[in-house]
Amino acid sequence: MAPFIHLRVHSCYSLLTSTVRLEALVARAKALHMPALALTDQGNLFATVPFYLACLKAGIKPIIGAQVYVVPDRHDKSQRPDLETRDQLILLCRDATGGRSLTRLVSAGHLEGSHDKPRIDLNLLRQHRLGLIALSAGPKGAVGRLLGAGQREQAKGAALELARIFSDSASGAPGFYLEVQRHGNPDDAYLVEETVSLAMALDLPLVASNDVHFLDPADHRAHDALMCIGAGFTLLDDKRPRINDRYHFASPEAMGDLFADLPEALANTVQIAKRCNFRLQLGKTVLPDFQVPEGQDLASWLKSQAELGLERRLERCVAPITDPKQLKETFRIYRERLDYELDVIVQMGFPGYFLIVSDFIRWAKEHDIPVGPGRGSGAGSVAAWALDITDLDPLRYQLLF
Repeated sequence: MAPFIHLRVHSCYSLLTSTVRLEALVARAKALHMPALALTDQGNLFATVPFYLACLKAGIKPIIGAQVYVVPDRHDKSQRPDLETRDQLILLCRDATGGRSLTRLVSAGHLEGSHDKPRIDLNLLRQHRLGLIALSAGPKGAVGRLLGAGQREQAKGAALELARIFSDSASGAPGFYLEVQRHGNPDDAYLVEETVSLAMALDLPLVASNDVHFLDPADHRAHDALMCIGAGFTLLDDKRPRINDRYHFASPEAMGDLFADLPEALANTVQIAKRCNFRLQLGKTVLPDFQVPEGQDLASWLKSQAELGLERRLERCVAPITDPKQLKETFRIYRERLDYELDVIVQMGFPGYFLIVSDFIRWAKEHDIPVGPGRGSGAGSVAAWALDITDLDPLRYQLLF
């Protein structure tokens, strides 16, 4: 079997651009005896957990990555979002640090740089580069775009800049690879030749890839229809965006034949796979740090805030009660229920969760942002009511905790 690992694969989570379903993808990799597999969806990490679990179940090493869109400067107001150049870049996580870096980059792309697609810039890459390996994205990346336009010096500069950003000084291993592809497009031969020459001139490693958007060549017709839906064209429109049937999940043997003249580009897919060892921590609740006043912990602060909130709620709810004994009994019933709930919440390790939810729900209400009535067993709790998470009196309506 030829030494080849797929490092550029888009699943159906790359919305309206790929027909690849995760279960079928992992099953195909297993059938082809691939020891590892990468997932690089377009601008998102939505499929990370199901992909990771499916690979582990199949005995395949999962490589977490993403295809990001890079612009010169996201904050340059002189650039029109509809005309600016967006260069693709493939990022793969080497370790937990890389996982955090990629999460921050993808999040920033959506929160700060999104127009029609999430965007990041080189400054952001410099800030969050640790633990990542970058692939040049072939003809869709900055280097390939410049080479295709005959701008060799500019392509050289772009390659050197990316190599500097992703240099791994600790290990000395390369952090940036020039990606070569052969999908049967008219300019493939020229781009591969130029990319190989650039790699030799700059002493940069090559890596072979197939830009996977569907599993089999027979799926090309369905993918063509999907692209039409995404771009707003019909199958009868000659101007519609389209790709040929070579953008499929090719076998290692097929890729070995395709790049028989560049064995190092094939071998580097395996070397990259060996270096990518990011492991997800699953089955453990990970919450943001909720800051409490000095001398308090999450449990004590939750209790104090819930008790104060209950006092406020009861002052309004039991105002019509004038009988002192009935009033005292009503307060006792609510407080006993609250004490019971708080004991359960603390024992389960969720005081931070309730405080965090209370914080953003209160903020939303203060800023006239509609919030729902709550859902799940927690929504029937006196604690949630006292913390302003919900607005229904649980005891009055006999709600369960």
